[in-house]
Amino acid sequence: MKKVMLLLAVVFFCAAAPTWALDNGLARTPPMGWNSWNKFGCNVSGKLIREMADAMVSSGMKAAGYQYIVIDDCWQVKRDANGNIVPDPKRFPSGMKALADYVHSKGLKFGLYSDAGTATCQNRPGSRGYEFQDARQYAAWGVDYLKYDWCNTSTQNVQASYAIMRDALKASGRPIVFSICEWGVDDPWKWAADIGNLWRTTGDITDCWDCTGVYTRGVMQILDQEADLWSYAGPGHWNDPDMLEVGNPGLSLEESRAHFSLWAMLAAPLIAGNDLRSMPADIREILTNKEVIAVDQDPLGHQGQRYRDYGDTEVWSKELAGHAEAYLLLNRSQTPREISLYVGKGKRVRDLWKHEDLGPFADGFFRARVVPHGVVMVKVLAK
Repeated sequence: MKKVMLLLAVVFFCAAAPTWALDNGLARTPPMGWNSWNKFGCNVSGKLIREMADAMVSSGMKAAGYQYIVIDDCWQVKRDANGNIVPDPKRFPSGMKALADYVHSKGLKFGLYSDAGTATCQNRPGSRGYEFQDARQYAAWGVDYLKYDWCNTSTQNVQASYAIMRDALKASGRPIVFSICEWGVDDPWKWAADIGNLWRTTGDITDCWDCTGVYTRGVMQILDQEADLWSYAGPGHWNDPDMLEVGNPGLSLEESRAHFSLWAMLAAPLIAGNDLRSMPADIREILTNKEVIAVDQDPLGHQGQRYRDYGDTEVWSKELAGHAEAYLLLNRSQTPREISLYVGKGKRVRDLWKHEDLGPFADGFFRARVVPHGVVMVKVLAK
């Protein structure tokens, strides 16, 4: 009888045990940085990366909290006779160690891209079968962040493949943020918290407000895919709705502002994807809005939720540390709309884009006229 009771206790304990998140001490708030893919694709080089690191500092982005400079696909060309991954010698003549040292000298962190398959999405060498060797090489170069894609994987098991690289990064001895990029196909939010620090939840983003391609999604499509995943995010493990398209030509200024605000409400990684060297002042103002960034980086780590859905207009809410709340009023339509939010009598709100305190409101309702494809973003203040 004692053995039966013990067995039942063990079964009950295992069934009731929570799923523990990866505990590498990294990404306690959503990572912030820049990635080369959205703007430059395969046209990457050591010169470009140095200039982006310089621009991240001179633009004020570093001061606003951005840390990572990440090279996406196409930096690698082959493996040598010993199986070591080889950077493109023409585009990166100084090698990756010297490039990482330069990025680090700016007070920033350095990231690279690889793939769980035999080849990357652009058919450069992948890491399958070389996971521990590649991780040791990344550590020797000074890599701080790895984006790991899912092309050319054939019949591989997705969870096992990503777990191998997780273990390889841990064995490398260097703290490296692990960004899983399998596009949400296998519901990574259900299993990836024990493997990576962040995981893509959708197909690739494109600089479009409302559109769907074969492999790409507009801002609104990604928002809708992300809306119900809020319970899976938290410090050290984040849903990733893909990189920012703020400042790229397919989005208007209002759409860029809305896109950035929504990603902050989603507690999403804020990974810029524009040309930092030539962005105009109004785009720089969006990317460096510290009040909006503070909502994204809130230490409580809650992902925002769709609080009210009126069709073309929506209200999103996000719980913040210190018993505070942020709200976002979204107008998805082509015409201006008035959106109201009950905040309580005597309460004031802080407009995070106008940087103004408003209220109190006699009937307890905050009302705002929201432009087409625009947002109003506020924080509820104490009486």
